[in-house]
Amino acid sequence: MEAVARDPIEALRPRRLRRKKPLRFKSGLPGGRLFDVFEERPLGGRIRAVRRIIAVLLWTLVSIPIQAVLLLLPGRPKIVFARIYHAVLCRLIGLRVQVIGLPTTARPVLFLSNHSSWLDVLVLGGVLEGCFVAKAEVGTWPLIRTVARLGRTVFVSRSRGRTGSEAGAMRDRLKAGDSLILFPEGTSNDGTRVLPFRSSFLATAGAAEQVQPVSLVYDRLGGLPACRRDRPLFAWYGDMEIGSHFWRLARRSGARATVILHEPFAPALLPDRKAMAAASWATVSDGAARLRQNRPAGPLATV
Repeated sequence: MEAVARDPIEALRPRRLRRKKPLRFKSGLPGGRLFDVFEERPLGGRIRAVRRIIAVLLWTLVSIPIQAVLLLLPGRPKIVFARIYHAVLCRLIGLRVQVIGLPTTARPVLFLSNHSSWLDVLVLGGVLEGCFVAKAEVGTWPLIRTVARLGRTVFVSRSRGRTGSEAGAMRDRLKAGDSLILFPEGTSNDGTRVLPFRSSFLATAGAAEQVQPVSLVYDRLGGLPACRRDRPLFAWYGDMEIGSHFWRLARRSGARATVILHEPFAPALLPDRKAMAAASWATVSDGAARLRQNRPAGPLATV
């Protein structure tokens, strides 16, 4: 019997359909799609967000006149209340803060931290007693500029023409005994890495008694370890709007930020500000990487 040659396409085509209708499987979990049960409840999230926004506004309106009066009084009450204000804000928006290590007791101190979000101000402001160094644009934002000025924030334009005068203002603040919280990256990022530190921001480090590197990572969401997919929920960069970013975060629960306060060092131990920027970046970057990878982390020595 002779074999009949067939077209390869015809050979691969099924001879007949045993079922006229394809099989359709229904999800065994509640919800329209598989795993929808793990998504946030829209209504519950909105109610939570509205409640948190109202609480933040009320606490801010109450705190503004208190801090305005404390600024007129001598001593540390204005510094202590600023830390309390930021710490309460973190609780009101549902952000738990975990601190590893201890802040140095020396004064004044230059704290160097990585930067990924406007949330960094709330977290670090509630942990450290110091004044922030912020870009000049922050001084033009409604309500935020009032809070920043009452917190004695140092504004810098980062333009070449005013670098000397702004460095002088930071140096005067350190000589007056105030500690400064600085983000040497110069900008925020997506939270998956630490950008190189700019040595120009450390021109005033010599006026500080000590320098303390700080690593900050948002490592929990919904009570579970945060992964790379969750970083944009915390990170604020590019052309993101702060209002919509805050709304998305306020709808979620179980968020946590972890702060590592590394071992402080004297600025004189390093030859120049470039070496200080590189050494501090290595410490902050290593600590942040450990937190992002959910590995055991602790304070590191820079020098």
